[in-house]
Amino acid sequence: MDRQPSLFGEADTGDAQVVARFAPTFLAWKDEARQQLASDIRPDQIWWQAEPGKHSGEGDAEAGHTARVPKAFVDMARAASCHCSPDRWALLYRILWRLTHGERHLMQLSGDTDVARLTRYAKAVRRDVHKMKAFVRFRAVADPQADDGEPRYVAWFEPDHGIVEYASGFFKRRFANMRWSILTPMGCAHWEGAGEVWFSPAVDKSAAPDGDALEDAWRIYYRSIFNPARVKIRAMQSEMPQKYWKNMPEAHLIPGLIRDADRRVAAMEAETKDQDAMHCGPRPASPNVENAAAVARAAPASLERLALQATTCRNCPLWSPATQTVFGEGPSDARIMLVGEQPGDREDLAGRPFLGPAGQLLDRALADAGLVREQLYLTNTVKHFKFASRGKTRLHAKPDETEVTACKPWLDSEIGLVDPALIVCLGATAAQALLGGAARVTRDRGRPIDWQDRRYLLTVHPAYLLRRGSAAANSSEYARFVTDLAQAVAWSA
Repeated sequence: MDRQPSLFGEADTGDAQVVARFAPTFLAWKDEARQQLASDIRPDQIWWQAEPGKHSGEGDAEAGHTARVPKAFVDMARAASCHCSPDRWALLYRILWRLTHGERHLMQLSGDTDVARLTRYAKAVRRDVHKMKAFVRFRAVADPQADDGEPRYVAWFEPDHGIVEYASGFFKRRFANMRWSILTPMGCAHWEGAGEVWFSPAVDKSAAPDGDALEDAWRIYYRSIFNPARVKIRAMQSEMPQKYWKNMPEAHLIPGLIRDADRRVAAMEAETKDQDAMHCGPRPASPNVENAAAVARAAPASLERLALQATTCRNCPLWSPATQTVFGEGPSDARIMLVGEQPGDREDLAGRPFLGPAGQLLDRALADAGLVREQLYLTNTVKHFKFASRGKTRLHAKPDETEVTACKPWLDSEIGLVDPALIVCLGATAAQALLGGAARVTRDRGRPIDWQDRRYLLTVHPAYLLRRGSAAANSSEYARFVTDLAQAVAWSA
């Protein structure tokens, strides 16, 4: 470092200006900054001069200043050191000085002028690195130095900041099994498939290849994954600025794909089939005419006839996305009827109640309570599966009062035909549908309730135990559920 007289005239040694010359890398600046701190040189006394040809001097300052600084500063300083602004080195030292001279918590003050500028520089660099990762396109060229005949992959990129070294680690990890070079007007990075990434001076675009044999395959792939229904031109231009297009082989396809997007979407909609709108596949075949006629000739009041009639129910919109109506099943003279909330995904596909995880837990509890499923009548308050789609997954959605009311005539008819001695309400939806809004499972659970010439028993739905986790399904909560079901035997006598 050199000392020069003050710009403001003669001054004593303490006011002398220091010229700090160093290689333009973060490590070189860090070594130089440690020396300046050790010499107690204030930020306003230093002229920072980055010299590209200067040796970095890494490790030369082992005896320099060793004060600890927050990791947040080190991370942001490493990124900001790549920024193109010439004041970045002075900014880094000014913040370093403040951190080591009484402002330990400076980095927590986002509104501070220096911290705000550092943050802005770091964000700009990281955004540039993100663009580099996304828009670098390698082209295969013959490598005369390769003994195995394998090509070298060369890319041209035009960054806004000096990020080549900063971003090189990503490309080393991502493309570790091939030899590559990334050429830029701010320096070049090279990888030989082993060892360390090495760097060379900047070049112009004439040093980069114009194309290779793989680009046609890449364009075919890009055209196949382009989704015309999700085109957002402003978002595309924001994420993929046009300055990068000239170096991307697929870029010349984009204008045509955008122009053709509306026509392709219209064609896709025209080709949509009815079953494409369904969430779970084709509906089961409708009962044939002969079977329907046989049911029609059966006694006016029968579960078979009722189940057939329910397949045509349109009392609420739930029938449309569901696969099918899921009616009750069991003996028509069952002493005990179990009523749940609604069918789930497995039940909707199979057309039978209580087959999914909650149904399997119910089967286990029935066996532990001494009940035989085949001797019970099982049904649900709502006969269609209500769900919310999350990709390919259908998630249970609680039916509302309108949907419960729409299904109530089917449930009342089932109860009337089976005429059970006891109805077990599994959960609040069933309890409130049959006993009114005043029914409370938490308050009335586990005791017989006589209501309008019928006896009811309230308990939780097995899905309640599943929602509480596997521990609840093997704990005192499960034991209490089994106890509730066991009481049904005595109260149905």
